[in-house]
Amino acid sequence: MRIAIVLNTSWNIYNFRKGLVEALIRNGHEVITIAPNDRYSSKLTRLGCKHHHVRMDSRGVNPIKDFLLTAELFFKYRKIKPDVILHYTIKPNIYGTIAASLLKIPVINNVCGLGTVFLDKNFASFIAIKLYRFAFRFPKRIFFQNNDDLTLFRRKKIVDEKVCDVVPGSGIDLEKFKPRKNENNQKFTFLLISRLIYDKGIVEYIDAIKKLKEEGVDANFQILGAIDEKHRRGIPKEIIDKWINDGMIEYLGTTGDVRKAISHSDCVVLPSYREGTPKTLLEAASMAKPLIATNVPGCNNVVKHNFNGFLCKLKDGQDLAIQMEKVLNLSKVEIDQLGKNSRKNVEDNFDEKIVINTYLQSINNLK
Repeated sequence: MRIAIVLNTSWNIYNFRKGLVEALIRNGHEVITIAPNDRYSSKLTRLGCKHHHVRMDSRGVNPIKDFLLTAELFFKYRKIKPDVILHYTIKPNIYGTIAASLLKIPVINNVCGLGTVFLDKNFASFIAIKLYRFAFRFPKRIFFQNNDDLTLFRRKKIVDEKVCDVVPGSGIDLEKFKPRKNENNQKFTFLLISRLIYDKGIVEYIDAIKKLKEEGVDANFQILGAIDEKHRRGIPKEIIDKWINDGMIEYLGTTGDVRKAISHSDCVVLPSYREGTPKTLLEAASMAKPLIATNVPGCNNVVKHNFNGFLCKLKDGQDLAIQMEKVLNLSKVEIDQLGKNSRKNVEDNFDEKIVINTYLQSINNLK
């Protein structure tokens, strides 16, 4: 079959869907990737994909740009003639589905998370729900990454439950993300991996660091991830620079491979406001690290309180500091046990083979 995979960045396809792409090719399918060009587009080609560039602004709602995106996808789909299209992220899920429906091409959608548009009740979220409700009449299958998101879509009458299922995020490559020999850091090191936008709980992380430093805690606090000022919830660079200059954080910039940073850390933190199934927590868990995250959908799928880490309250830097202090007060044996529990959790529940097999079965059912 000719299978198209559509996302908002080539980076996302390569880093989160590479295992699926390779499995589809091994099973004799032709894979076409459709996403904005970036430095990962050529890597997709080397994997064996036929890559097509599409203009897609993933930030905010612009009726003219979104109409043009729908039209561009329509003409690409008509030219490529895929047998099935796999959509991920909000705009492909909505506008790609509408374009495919006009051509009667079957689609399988994946709700990777609800995005910032669902975090507030405003006009943008009202429009997004209306668009979802219209577009999601057409998919043959819709995958969610946690039960909370599925429940929300069902409650708002956006989806037909008969075509829905839950998968464990994009899964994790257990061989790629293996535990490594623990580093003997001079100072205990916390690591947050995320784009620097407010909804990832970056400010709460800073508030927690301030509280811990006031109490005399001597630890390293790191952030790894892209500065994204163009995002409507992006944190301005001058604020980030002030955190760096004041010695609040060690900013690690960006990387194409997070394993070194995770390996050098003692605990990975993500105080996000809501997630699908956060890849960074899966990667850290697979490398046997203790975790701290917010007790919200997505995060609490991966972090089990007092089992492989600790859960903190939403938008509460003081409570995050309390959970971080708990880890600091643990013995090495206790920390190692949390890490082992993290690894066991992903082995049992988040192996990417589960996700890949679910997709292969769904695609085969379309034949």
